[in-house]
Amino acid sequence: MQRPNPFLRPLCGILAALAGLSVTVSARSKTPAPALTETGRVLEKEYSRQLEEIGREIAAALPEVDARKKAAFETARAELAVLKAPREDDVEAVQRAYHEAKPLAEAKALEAARAVIAEVEALLADDALDGLLMKAAVLRHGAPAGLAEFAQSSETHKALLDKFFADEALMRQVLNSGGANGGEYGEAMQVYAAILEASERARKPGILQRLALGTALQQPWLEGQDKGSVNGIVFTDNKNPDGQVARFLHYEKAYLAGELDPQFEDFNAWECRFITNDPYTNEELTWVRSMLRRFRPDHITNPDQKWRYTRIVKSDLPYCSTRHDPSLGLPQQQALALGGICGRRAFFGRFVARAFGIPARRSTQTGHAAMNRWTPDGWVVNFGGWWSFNWCGPQGGLDFYLDSRAREFPERYLQVLRAQWIGDALGQEDVSLRQYGRGGDFWDGLAFYLKRDIVEDANLEQAASDAELAALSAEEGRQLGESDKVLGDGEVKEVEIPEEDKRIVVAEDGRITVPAVACSSPRNNTEKVAFLKSWDGGMQLHYQRLGQRPEIVRYSVEAPAAGKYELSMKVCTVSKEYPVIVRLNRRTLVNLMLPYTKGAWQRTAPEVIELREGRNTIQFTYRAPNRGVSIKDFQLKPAP
Repeated sequence: MQRPNPFLRPLCGILAALAGLSVTVSARSKTPAPALTETGRVLEKEYSRQLEEIGREIAAALPEVDARKKAAFETARAELAVLKAPREDDVEAVQRAYHEAKPLAEAKALEAARAVIAEVEALLADDALDGLLMKAAVLRHGAPAGLAEFAQSSETHKALLDKFFADEALMRQVLNSGGANGGEYGEAMQVYAAILEASERARKPGILQRLALGTALQQPWLEGQDKGSVNGIVFTDNKNPDGQVARFLHYEKAYLAGELDPQFEDFNAWECRFITNDPYTNEELTWVRSMLRRFRPDHITNPDQKWRYTRIVKSDLPYCSTRHDPSLGLPQQQALALGGICGRRAFFGRFVARAFGIPARRSTQTGHAAMNRWTPDGWVVNFGGWWSFNWCGPQGGLDFYLDSRAREFPERYLQVLRAQWIGDALGQEDVSLRQYGRGGDFWDGLAFYLKRDIVEDANLEQAASDAELAALSAEEGRQLGESDKVLGDGEVKEVEIPEEDKRIVVAEDGRITVPAVACSSPRNNTEKVAFLKSWDGGMQLHYQRLGQRPEIVRYSVEAPAAGKYELSMKVCTVSKEYPVIVRLNRRTLVNLMLPYTKGAWQRTAPEVIELREGRNTIQFTYRAPNRGVSIKDFQLKPAP
């Protein structure tokens, strides 16, 4: 494992600690009371009345739960809650006692919960009360005063909320998707309406409707009305620089152009929340898709979907001090060109995954920054330790991981939601998002264990790669995130290079075009050299940043006539200019400069060399440490 620079660790830790501190302070601070007009106070009173009335109606409709089973469940939860995780410096006996007691207490709580779940299963499987329960959930988390603050602004605002409350199908989709961030249901409907107004396709069932809703729920503020990061139902990154409508239209265009991951069109609205919610610009999103198609197309088709797209961070964004240089372009172009510490690497990983339409979210860890992302086998952690070590805003990693796994079973997850809605209608306290399974009153506590029951019943075992990550300590996870190592990396795989892609072409004017993959050595992939299928057809050669030592790439070229030729290479780079060492016929050295192309194809400035008639040998290599470069071909053009 690569050992990170010890002088960078304190800085990374300080930044992560400051980020965590700001979240903690924000989470603990009380939200200022909404400023209500006379109209607003009337609306607040009406919303409060409706919530109280629903609460009474729901309480009367609930079945009696066996008192002994309920008491056993509450007792088991209390016994689990008093177990405190030991500190890292606690003696071995304390550590051992905790790790022996915890699984027993968890099993006891789950067993007690199952007895209660059986008692209320018929209730949770029935949708008869859904209309009342869903409205109660919105009123509770939106808060009568908060909803009144929005509705008092205009008749249009009030009409948006009234329409939402009247549309049970939409209300169900909203709540099933995590609800409006910060309880801002009116604002979310305002954003949703603005997107639907801008896009005819978003008004029809399908991925674009789900993307529109997910976008509105995650950042429910129109441009100019953004309230910044909030600690709501789901934590949001920060202000979207292009506005939610423009961001949605960007993804709609990219989707219709076939630029997004093939799995994008199957995401639900909850997963879509983690796609458009990004603090970088649409211009940067367009750039990174174009860059990766040219520079590292293999990362786009990586069969290991845990590292599809995000592997670019390990391969080409080195762990080093974080610097800025506006001359290198947009912020994310600078990030890739210069490298950086854990935060920059995690931010870039999240950014590139979302650019291709893959849900991703931030993951803060003690002294470190990582990220979480979707895969077909479930959400995973990139660049850090296991879920138990991370959190995002007010939500702990384990809580998010459990929720994401339970959501894989929509019918049973709806029962989870109904248990939560009953708690909302009765005014009960929610289970802590940060402290896994702790706190909360009866119904939300039961909802938590219903999720546990769903996951256990489905026998969802950790994948081998996840189990390997879970076995690491927090420090080992941090070190892995800061290194270029990927757990499970295997041997270098061979690739078949079609003869057609290696064909050297001599034009009528004497110009010789040599495909980069037409080298005589190496003939296949190595630690340093990779032969890749080009996104636009044919193949290309990539000389990697990683690898133990420099490698020489050799070519044999038949010149039709002796004389001077202009040598140039068609290259794609993502870092500042640096030289490539060219040796001609084992004697003549030529220094060729690789330009900074920002991930586009570009020819190097020509260098004049002298070829002899017949066979010539040309060798390329790069001084270590080097940055990666993709090469499509090189040309030898007769000099004038």
